[in-house]
Amino acid sequence: MTTRPAEITPEILLNAYANGLFPMAESADDPGLFWVEPKERGVVPLDSFHVPHRLARTIAADHFEIAIDRDFDAVIAGCAAPGEGREETWINGRIRALYGELFDRGYCHTVEVWREGRLVGGLYGIALGAAFFGESMFHRERDASKVAFVHLVARLRHGGFQLLDTQFVTAHLARFGAVAVPRKAYMAQLDAALGKVANWWSWPPETILTGALALQTLGVR
Repeated sequence: MTTRPAEITPEILLNAYANGLFPMAESADDPGLFWVEPKERGVVPLDSFHVPHRLARTIAADHFEIAIDRDFDAVIAGCAAPGEGREETWINGRIRALYGELFDRGYCHTVEVWREGRLVGGLYGIALGAAFFGESMFHRERDASKVAFVHLVARLRHGGFQLLDTQFVTAHLARFGAVAVPRKAYMAQLDAALGKVANWWSWPPETILTGALALQTLGVR
């Protein structure tokens, strides 16, 4: 179900997430936004997250540098840019501004994948209580977005998060164990997660985020 909202503020956006809605735009050029309330919601169960063997080897090799909340503008620009299999995106100027404000307030976060000083992949999303709402990801090198996603789940597990909302289930996310949850069941999971406290910075900023650390946290050997 979709509905057209009035002017959205950061406060309204956070309240929408807490009530099972999220905003989208028709295209990057469309200045308007609309609310989305899927009948089924994509969720990645944090306690049964699956890391494919080949990807685990890539992560363990530490081909990339992982950073957290270093460059939000570059991450959302990467997510908004056309890419492989994606000629257009829904991230418009209003989306960039809203999530930029939430980043400044500490609600929006990034997981960034760098190589030799160049941002090659990453993702961003919203943290509320013990729920994390994944918004978008991108890659400029093979596996970069997957590596970001694995590091995200490791951070959520370590920080005591209970819910990872991916909005929809794609073939890409299904490989990690994503499932479609009916709205009523999703809202029960969401309410439970919002009633808990989690810590995005359970690993402080000075922590060196190695592949070994992420895999150990996820119980991957």
